[in-house]
Amino acid sequence: MVERWAVERIYRVSNHGRFAEESRERAMCGKFTQMASWQEVVAFSQPLTVPAGREEVAVSTPMRFANILRLNAAGDREVAAMRWGFAGKGDITPSRPKHMHARAETIDSKPTFADAFRHGRGVLLVHTFNEGEELPNGKTKQWVITPNDGKPIAIAVICEEWRNGAETLQTFIQLPVPANPMISRITDRMPAILRPEDWPLWLGETDASPADVKAVLHTYDDDGGWTMAEQQQKRQQRVESQLI
Repeated sequence: MVERWAVERIYRVSNHGRFAEESRERAMCGKFTQMASWQEVVAFSQPLTVPAGREEVAVSTPMRFANILRLNAAGDREVAAMRWGFAGKGDITPSRPKHMHARAETIDSKPTFADAFRHGRGVLLVHTFNEGEELPNGKTKQWVITPNDGKPIAIAVICEEWRNGAETLQTFIQLPVPANPMISRITDRMPAILRPEDWPLWLGETDASPADVKAVLHTYDDDGGWTMAEQQQKRQQRVESQLI
């Protein structure tokens, strides 16, 4: 259905195969890249054995769209385009998101997020993600985290649908956890990363208690498998210009 705010692009995949309260954290993930081709989305819904290609990279920042893997009403995996950022409850329009992240430690107890945690869990597959280092001069230095093997990083997200009458918008937010040793050098939080074996439980394909589901949201130790490099300003400008 074509809606006022967006066109939701849905792709079927075989089962086999806010700124306020939450943003008082130190700088958290504010940018990531995804491999944009449909072929790779299909491949990465399966076991992660194929490195990412180089043909197309899509950059996403808050209020932009990204592809999210989730279960549909029939319990099958599908990929849906969603806007990064939850609107406020009762907002007439979703144009100014109120939430970009929600602390994993309280995701099941805060009323704003508890329902999405129980019923709207998804997986954000990224090629890279950024973390920000707060500098003494008040500026933020961006660092890019990249997997050395080129395989995607699976970030846990929760999703909800903003609705006002017939108008709807699919949205998602990330769930920061304490940073691992590498990322803790620049900030104290990082996205919750899912291991491949945790996908079925997180998506809801495996019966589990809310406590067991929440237990997969923990610090991910890359064990030397990631590289963290300062984002070069010229490269940043060039990538952003490709989106216009």
